[in-house]
Amino acid sequence: MKATRPIRIITSLSIAVVAISAISWLGLGHVSGAINRIDVFGSLSKRPDKPNTALNYLLVGSDTRVGLTKEQSKLLRVGTTKSAAGARSDTMLLIHISKSRDKATIISIPRDSLVTIPAHQSSLYKNRTVAAAKGKINAAYAWGGAPLLIQTIEQETGVRIDHYVEIGFAGFAGMVDALGGIQVCTKRNINDPNSHLILEAGIHTLDGVEALKYVRTRDFDGMGDLGRMQRQQQFMSAVLRKVTSTGVLLNPIKLVNFFNAAIATVQTDTQLNRSDLITLAKQLKNLSASKVRTLTIPLGNANARVPGLGSVVTWDKVLAPDLFNRLREDLPLVDEVTPSPSASSSSSATPTVIDKFKTRTADENPCGALK
Repeated sequence: MKATRPIRIITSLSIAVVAISAISWLGLGHVSGAINRIDVFGSLSKRPDKPNTALNYLLVGSDTRVGLTKEQSKLLRVGTTKSAAGARSDTMLLIHISKSRDKATIISIPRDSLVTIPAHQSSLYKNRTVAAAKGKINAAYAWGGAPLLIQTIEQETGVRIDHYVEIGFAGFAGMVDALGGIQVCTKRNINDPNSHLILEAGIHTLDGVEALKYVRTRDFDGMGDLGRMQRQQQFMSAVLRKVTSTGVLLNPIKLVNFFNAAIATVQTDTQLNRSDLITLAKQLKNLSASKVRTLTIPLGNANARVPGLGSVVTWDKVLAPDLFNRLREDLPLVDEVTPSPSASSSSSATPTVIDKFKTRTADENPCGALK
């Protein structure tokens, strides 16, 4: 196989879709058999319609400690699989790949989003059904894993999830290390007592553990989860810029290390088969960083309060439904309005760009040129 093919696949998207693309290329041989597959759709019913061939991936960052070394656990100060059993998710990304496979959108879903969690079987008591109720979206994952989370998101958005990918701490840290670290820029000092991240303002190259602290930190700037999601989006873009601007993945050893790290703690849905992955990888070869947009679900109130739930995040009642409709119909998120022609105006007048969802392209660097 020519070296250019995996490079095109790997450079397609940011770390979320880089993982998907890496798995796609690995589908050719024995490595794909190491990917853990779980049934996330089998129990779901009354799902949204699928009006076109665009793809929607739900990528979840799980805080499972499985795969972490003792040294990594110590550096992260997150405990072991025994002291922190189970898994929770503070990172949820909805990844939309256009039907023409030439554009992608990565949408952050705030973990404290107020949603209606559907009726489901109790995880504590057998044969007991928990009634549908308002709750935070990350509770759906905690109570019912991927199936209940998918059901909740589909019910709230009307967007059908086609595939599910879950990445644990060890897989994330390993991918960053395999790339030789990722360069980030912070405009202010970071000293977060919870994530244990300390960085002075400026440019830093983060290894896997430091990067994991960076994308998890939320308690230093008063912005909480919203600030964390912004840093996650910037970090994903930094990954893409590094991969597309260097020959790091031309190194066969680094390439194999990246692949192995990508599958270390990855889980996918059972319907994501080898043929689908290979086909997707081929289709994504023309997707560039400038055609990848990142954003957060439009918010109505980032500090709402609900009795019994505490602080929650509510979605904008106008913009959020508009966003979900565009995803369903595979419509552009950025509008271009062409001025009405007049006797004094040129027929080639520049259209006005309206970006009401406040998106950012993955090739944009909010800190300017990094050196």
